[in-house]
Amino acid sequence: MRSEPAAAAGGGIAAVPSPALLCSDLKPFLAALTMLTLLAAAWQLRPYHSLLAVPFSLCPDPPPSLPRSLAVSGKASSPSSNASSSPKQGQERPKPDPNRREFRAVGSAAALFVQMGAYRGGPYTFAVVGLASKPVHVYGKPWFRCEWVPNAGAANASASSARPMRAANTYHMLPDWGYGRVYTVVVVNCTFSAAPNADNAGGRLVLNAYYGPSPARYERIEALEEAPGAYDEAAFRPPHRYDYLYCGSSLYGDLSAARVREWMAYHARFFGARSHFVFHDAGGVSPAVRAALEPWVRAGRATLQDVRAQADYDGWYHNQFLVVNDCLHRYRHAARWTFFFDVDEYIFLPDGRTLEGVLAELDPYTQFTIEQNPMSSRLCARGTNDSEADYSKQWGFEKLVFRNSITGVRRDRKYAIQAKNAYATGVHMSENVIGNTTHKTEHLIRYYHYHNTINVPGELCREFVPVPPKGGLTWSEKTPWYYDDSMKRLTNAVREFEKKTIGNVHV
Repeated sequence: MRSEPAAAAGGGIAAVPSPALLCSDLKPFLAALTMLTLLAAAWQLRPYHSLLAVPFSLCPDPPPSLPRSLAVSGKASSPSSNASSSPKQGQERPKPDPNRREFRAVGSAAALFVQMGAYRGGPYTFAVVGLASKPVHVYGKPWFRCEWVPNAGAANASASSARPMRAANTYHMLPDWGYGRVYTVVVVNCTFSAAPNADNAGGRLVLNAYYGPSPARYERIEALEEAPGAYDEAAFRPPHRYDYLYCGSSLYGDLSAARVREWMAYHARFFGARSHFVFHDAGGVSPAVRAALEPWVRAGRATLQDVRAQADYDGWYHNQFLVVNDCLHRYRHAARWTFFFDVDEYIFLPDGRTLEGVLAELDPYTQFTIEQNPMSSRLCARGTNDSEADYSKQWGFEKLVFRNSITGVRRDRKYAIQAKNAYATGVHMSENVIGNTTHKTEHLIRYYHYHNTINVPGELCREFVPVPPKGGLTWSEKTPWYYDDSMKRLTNAVREFEKKTIGNVHV
């Protein structure tokens, strides 16, 4: 190695480097300059939209953090979601597109379909009753398809009857008229061109519920199973098991056992021995109310169904539309006439008419509605000789004797229907029937409505007034009330009937 020449003694000027040393120092500088030039050229060749999407930084992006709280959360798609199939050997896996987003669903806002019941409506038809997400049916286009799947390996099954059979027509109805909340009521009707299970070998009704117009996404529901030998074609023809059937709405809240006891005794007598009552406990049947109904259940006159699980599904008024439609199809061929009204309402026949005579006159109609007589829930009459009358021992409809006399006002009506001609129903009437409906029935049949009394635990009478002269009116709360003791005159006969039928009752 060559040594550098020494500086002159006492001099202040450094020695000049040799040409070889200058060349060695320029090489790293030129290499760096060349690299920067190449990077600048590559930067200019990038697409214009990438310059807008990516910040001006040569540093790599940090790993993505958790998504922020948004109305809809998104994340970058994975490589597998961008490619329709895995890359072939030797090919480079395509890089994910940072602008393609995925949407992650978490939880469930409302079920596509919640089945309550499925029933055979005749040799060729079935009905499936349930709830569905109201927004799906309001804003979407869900649909249904029915199929009958016979039992495999039946000994007496022919080749044709052993194959699955698709329904010739499947359509659904929304009988709550838009009153639903998170859930709306859906009744699916399935009609087959040939009778399913005609050989009585058994099988299953399968319901496919589709989320939208595409047939690719659906839920398969085994809605009904018929055991071998269970099909009885005679069950769909007269004679009926009952003459009259009562389908009650959801029972909820703090019901008065005394009022329920009076209602049941009155109507068991009114409809006669060939009648049956179906109640639905939606949380309102306390031990006391159950005790009032139990003698009638034991006597075979009433059925009490527990539907408290409906509270998990937010529908109209404790899912009243759901339970009446389930009752309609469950007992569709059980009675000639099916009645729908509430436990604070009493059916009444004016002018000494009989129920058989009234219904014979209304038999040409599939459905008839019943006019309301609204009664005061607080006014009671006290005569001159009733100064110390023990009103606590009297029944509710015995002492509430003032009827609202305002006319020309539209009030809710209740109804009766020949269920064999109905496909779905409502709380106040049905719009899905075969045949005619009449509303001109006030001269034949009415009902007294004791509103705001069914949940009063103690004394009903909160204001006593004198009995007005015949034809006179009593004014209270700016309302004219007419004295009407039509129900009061029936009380003793109802008491005697109750005692004779189920014995002494203590509520």
